[in-house]
Amino acid sequence: MNKHSSVGLVEKKFFHFAHPPNEMVFECGKKLGPLTLAYETYGELNRDKTNAVLVLHALTGDSHAAGYYSENDNKPGWWDLMIGPGKGIDTNKYFVICSNVLGGCRGSTGPSSIDPDTGRPYSLNFPAITIGDMVQAQKYLIQHLGIEQLLAVVGGSMGGMQALEWSVRFPDMVRAAIPIATTTKHSSMAIAFNEVARQAIMKDPNWNNGDYYENHHPSHGQAVARMIGHITYLSDTALKIKFGRTHQKETKFTYNMETDFQVGEYLAYQGQKFVDRFDANSLLYLTKASDHFELADKYGQGSLAEAFSHARCKYLVVSFTSDWLYPTRQSRTMVQAMKKNNLYVNFCEILIDYGHDSFLVENPRLFSLISGFLDKEHRSITKQGENNAL
Repeated sequence: MNKHSSVGLVEKKFFHFAHPPNEMVFECGKKLGPLTLAYETYGELNRDKTNAVLVLHALTGDSHAAGYYSENDNKPGWWDLMIGPGKGIDTNKYFVICSNVLGGCRGSTGPSSIDPDTGRPYSLNFPAITIGDMVQAQKYLIQHLGIEQLLAVVGGSMGGMQALEWSVRFPDMVRAAIPIATTTKHSSMAIAFNEVARQAIMKDPNWNNGDYYENHHPSHGQAVARMIGHITYLSDTALKIKFGRTHQKETKFTYNMETDFQVGEYLAYQGQKFVDRFDANSLLYLTKASDHFELADKYGQGSLAEAFSHARCKYLVVSFTSDWLYPTRQSRTMVQAMKKNNLYVNFCEILIDYGHDSFLVENPRLFSLISGFLDKEHRSITKQGENNAL
């Protein structure tokens, strides 16, 4: 563990908003409030408030993107490799913000939160959410912080969907967007995997139509859901390198239904670890939101080029050769739609074996791309400010 290049000790903060009678209106038409977003910040906001970078987490991530909560904390934030002094998102230059999404379970209001009207968890009474709802809630946070325009929005996977939504929904608030390993809409295969994961949870006898908080949680179904999802985040090559066909014991074939292979034991471990930190209902809500994200239909009447006609920002789009969940062809499709609108676009496909989760591992090429792109945009603002001062 190297804390010297880290942002150091950090604190989770809470933003409370949408107090009645000014509840937030969800895209499904329902209103809800008050709401809370858990968030963290790293670095310092400059005087002109022009150096803010919003980091958007993936499906089961949270606001703890970098740093440590205590001196004895051995587990840094989920993107500590990327965020910090001298790193890809350099906290010596940028004020970095990361919030837990609306509908999550890591401090932000979601299905497991207490409904003030009943004193019990919302469960399935929580409104259906969309990627747009997540971004709308983040906008309230950014305005609360006094920031009129973000230098950049950055995110991978579902975080990349949020970055795309930000760039089209609030074009005047975003100078640059970096969507990584993401898509403008889920393929049938991606939807299928999510549906199987949801069914694993809902078929667990403890799910109880979402009302399980005071009893046994649907742990078995949730663990299986995570095992299914985790497979899609990796690649055949990554699994082959890590496990191959290595067996658990000297007796290769146990002739019973025990787990014989190490890859099976690994998936079981990932499933149990997930149960310990995440809420099953939140997974249902967030996978649904991802499945229904479709930028072209929402903003372009079916045309992706028309959807991106609303954007004004510069883009850096990144994909990975081994990502079979959101393959490079989906990134190329969005890049083509951006270019049809004469938008400034950089695109890079990175050769790497780690699959969809490649943005979460040490990746010098990705770090360099993000660092260079942000630095160029930051210098552009600085130069513009100097010219205005003349």
